[in-house]
Amino acid sequence: QLQLVESGGGSVQPGGSLRLSCAASGATLRYYEIGWFRQAPGKEREAVSCISSSGGSTNYADSVKGRATISRDNAKNTVYLQMNSLKPEDTAVYYCAAGLTSSQAMCAYKRADYWGKGTLVTVSS
Repeated sequence: QLQLVESGGGSVQPGGSLRLSCAASGATLRYYEIGWFRQAPGKEREAVSCISSSGGSTNYADSVKGRATISRDNAKNTVYLQMNSLKPEDTAVYYCAAGLTSSQAMCAYKRADYWGKGTLVTVSS
């Protein structure tokens, strides 16, 4: 069974940067589409970014375009989300997820077969 574990969250001041990691075990990530999602207090879960199994196709939410970069290293069974110029609005629990549908559909439908437990990102001064 595929298991996903997020790391890299923490507290940062506005304008700062973080790199979130999603490490997989139990199966290879090579065949899976991957998505990063987040849920802020009192808000619905939203898609942040998704990436295809090969890494050739990516999607970003309008709120993070230009500030976030998703990448993957299939050899290391790990996916990353680099976030720069962080804003208080970025405060949320961030989750990674894996599925066998397209990355575009994963972001659009917010569907996945496997989910991590999340890592908390807090942006405040």
